[in-house]
This record gives sequence, C-alpha cells and structure tokens, in this order.
Amino acid sequence: MISKLPKWVEYGAFLLALLAGVVNAIGLLGFQHQAVSHVSGTFTLLGTQIEALDQQAIHLFMVVLSFMLGAVLSGTFIEGTALKLGRRYGVALCMESGLLYIAYLLLLDGELSGQYFASAACGLQNAMITTFSGAVVRTTHMTGIITDFGIMIGARLRGKDFDFRKAKLFLFILCGFLSGGIIGGKLFALHGLSALLMPIFFALTMAFSYWFYLYVSSDRRINQDHK
Repeated sequence: MISKLPKWVEYGAFLLALLAGVVNAIGLLGFQHQAVSHVSGTFTLLGTQIEALDQQAIHLFMVVLSFMLGAVLSGTFIEGTALKLGRRYGVALCMESGLLYIAYLLLLDGELSGQYFASAACGLQNAMITTFSGAVVRTTHMTGIITDFGIMIGARLRGKDFDFRKAKLFLFILCGFLSGGIIGGKLFALHGLSALLMPIFFALTMAFSYWFYLYVSSDRRINQDHK
C-alpha cells in the first residue's frame, strides 16, 4: 500500500498527465488523427497495414519506434524506474520540451516526421516514472490506470482492504489527462498547431519547478541538520 504519499507525487502525476493529455489531444485533432501519447491503437493499425508494406505502414512503424526510442532516452538519463526525489526528472522534462519543439517546427512545415518527435517525447515521459511503492504509474495513457482502479474496486467488493492513497493517485492522473484533453482541444480550435507551444513551455516550467523544489528541500534538510 502507498501509506505515506508525498503531496509532490500527486501534484506531479496530475501535471504530467495533463501535459500528455494536451499533446495527445493536439495529435488526434491535428496530426491526421494520430495518437502519440500511447501506441496500442497505432500498433494495431500497423498490423492491418503491414502486409502492404506501403508508406502508411512505414509511418506507423516509425511512430511506434519513436515512442520506444523516447523511453530509451529516458533510461539513459534516469537511474531507475521507481519514483524517487532527486533523480534527473528536470533534465528529462527539458528534453521532452525540446522534442516537442522540434515536432512543432516540422509539423508547421507539413513534415510527417514531426509526429515521430512528438511520439518520442511521450515515450520519454511515460518511462520517467513507472513505479511508486509497488503501484504502476503511467501518465501518457489511461488503460492501465483504469484497469488497476477497477481491480482495486473489485477486490474491495470481495472484502479486501482498499488503498485510498493509491486510489487518490490514480484519480489525480485520470483527472489530469482528461483536463489536458479539454485544454488541448480548446487550444487547437483557437491556435491550430501553435497549440503545441503550451506543452513545450509547460514542460520547461515543470523542469524548473522541480529543480527549485529540490533546492528548497535540500536547503531545509541542511538547516535541520545544523539544529
């Protein structure tokens, strides 16, 4: 059970899910209805197209591959898959912002390769935090979160204990992703592909906020040690 869940975990999960929701909404509305924050549907479409080995099949393969390469990039800079304060999440968020900016520039020029960079950005984010206190944490797609939430409810109906802190974390993620979809849809309707500038700057803001939190936390620990 997640018995002692720091507030920064809940807020961070909400904001990461919101970021992914915005990007995916813009992707669905602006990238030829192509989801980029998860690859389940894309992988299925690849299966339907792979026999033809046409340009569409190659494109779908590249979207999936880019998502994986983003996860590889995350694994290169972050020392573990379990959530832990002090790891280089700020660096990963800056890299995500950079990938989204490259995607933005390419998509403005009508280049499909922009979708690959957006997919890589989501793959990087999804790999940043994969577990916390035994709970699988995903911030770029909701299938696993909703499945785990349903399992928890089913177990409670059988008389098992219900982990309210874990449920709260899942609700934060679900609400974040949904809010991101709403915001992304509104932004795209108003600004088109320029709506991508919001998640680009939002990722940078999260990175600097994380570094500031680390600085304040370390300074507080030092002061406590001297008392």
